[in-house]
Order: sequence, then structure tokens, then C-alpha cells
Amino acid sequence: MIATDCKSSLHRVFALSVALAVAAPAAQAADLLTHVHGLAYSTDGKQLMIPSHHGLAIYEAGKWTKAPGPQHDYMGFSATATVFYSSGHPARGSGFVNPFGLIRSRDGGKTWDRLGLERETDFHLLAAGWNTNAIYVWNPAPNSRMGKTGLHFTLNDGILWKPANAAQLDGIPRALAAHPDDPAIVAVATQRGVFLSKDSGGRFAALAMGSEAFSVFFELDGKHLWYGSFDDRARLSRVALTGGVAEEIALPPLGRDAVAYIAQNPASRTEFAISTFNRNVYLTNDGGRAWKQIAAGGQAK
Repeated sequence: MIATDCKSSLHRVFALSVALAVAAPAAQAADLLTHVHGLAYSTDGKQLMIPSHHGLAIYEAGKWTKAPGPQHDYMGFSATATVFYSSGHPARGSGFVNPFGLIRSRDGGKTWDRLGLERETDFHLLAAGWNTNAIYVWNPAPNSRMGKTGLHFTLNDGILWKPANAAQLDGIPRALAAHPDDPAIVAVATQRGVFLSKDSGGRFAALAMGSEAFSVFFELDGKHLWYGSFDDRARLSRVALTGGVAEEIALPPLGRDAVAYIAQNPASRTEFAISTFNRNVYLTNDGGRAWKQIAAGGQAK
């Protein structure tokens, strides 16, 4: 399911799943966001960071810039309270080998540490716990530290990876989320719905079914999960981890598009950001009652 080229296979999956009449718009040379591969806030909440095909794009104080540091093609980018983790492909002249395997930045993306699996693996699906630095990945092929495909996790920055049985997980994974405070809790979005595990991926239970899910995100309160899905239209929902009826969050008009990534501002927790498969980015300051578009089709607004 997970391709190793720089275009995310999730874009292809989405196009097939909802039978788009036309493909997502092709990236232009002037586009700020090409092949969006994540969404995260800085710890102080001042910056919204979007990893793309050409480095990290930063939205701060109403303006877009590019982050300092190498313009890598970041895949599986995930931010925690202290570091960034990513996989992907190196910028020309950076000295990194292709693919990265797992890398880590302690300085906002200016420099990166190699954590293993270079030349071996490109993780398109990667999630890290905000306060735990627990990392979950969906491994696309056996490698020197993982003997099989599927869900794996590490609690020590990739020194030791443990496989997860993923019992009762139904469907092809589209997205992963790691709980902000409990390293044993992980969520997976699949074409069957959203599934939750409380034992490090050993066994899953359905948390939301009925629509194909494409994105998943733990709210920083550790009590709720947000997820993006598509049936007759794009949907965004919020559900308590204890279960119950999901609350649907009103979305701006998206047409034949869907929510690909979700992020929450840790310093102002009513502020959320979403990005879509067609590279549109929106902000809400009131938990989803009203949205402001800050990027359209990969270009700044």
C-alpha cells in the first residue's frame, strides 16, 4: 500500500476511493506546498508547520515563510513537545542518504540526527506522542530492525522496535495517531473506520465505523480523538475515547476533497488546523465553528 516515491500513496488512495472526476491539481513550481506530508504546531503555538516536497513551510503571524535548514522531502513528519521526527528523502547536497529511515530534529528542523534504517525504509505513516516521544510506524517492508511489515513502535528513538499484532484492526491503514500522554494508546484510520488500541497495538477496537477514514488526531487533552472521513462528502468528527456518538465538526466547502491532516495549537487549545488532499489549509480559533483559509491548492492566501 505504501509507495516509496515522493508522492504520498494516500493521495492516490483517496482519488480511487472517492472516484474523483479529475486528479488533484498538479503542483506548480511556485507552489508553497507540494505533496503535503504532515501538519503540526510549534510548542509555543506561534508557528504552524507543514512538511512538503521542498522543506518545511511555516505560517506565523499571518504570513508564510520557509523554515531554515535543508529542504528535504519530509514524509511521516510528526512533532512532539521537544523534537520533530520524520522519514523521507534528502535534499540535494545535504549529505543524507535516500531514504532517511528515521530522523530527529532538536532545533526546529535546522539540523537532523540519523536514528537508523537509512537506505532501507521510508515511513509514510508515522506518529509520535506529544509528551511521550513514543513513535508508531506502519512498516512497508522487512528491514534490518523489523522482521515483517505492519505496525511497529519504539520507546527509545528507534534503538529497539517492537512489532504489534494489530488484532481486530480492519482495513488498510491510512493514518496513525499516538496518544499525547500514554505511550500504549494508538489510533489507526482505515477504509473501514477508526480503530483504537490501549495495549501498544496488540488489539484494536472500533471507535468509529461506517465511513472511510483518512486522518486521525488525538486532542491534547488525551480524552478525545478527531478524524477526517469521506462518504458522500468530506466529514470531520470528534469522539470521546470512552466511546459514544461522535460530534460532527462543520467544515468549509471542500467539494471532492477530504481532510488529510489535523493539528491542535498546544498554547491555545481551541485553535485547530486542517489540511486537505488538494493542499488547502484552514484554521479555526473556536474549535471548528468558523474556518479561515490560509492556503489554496498549495499556494498561500
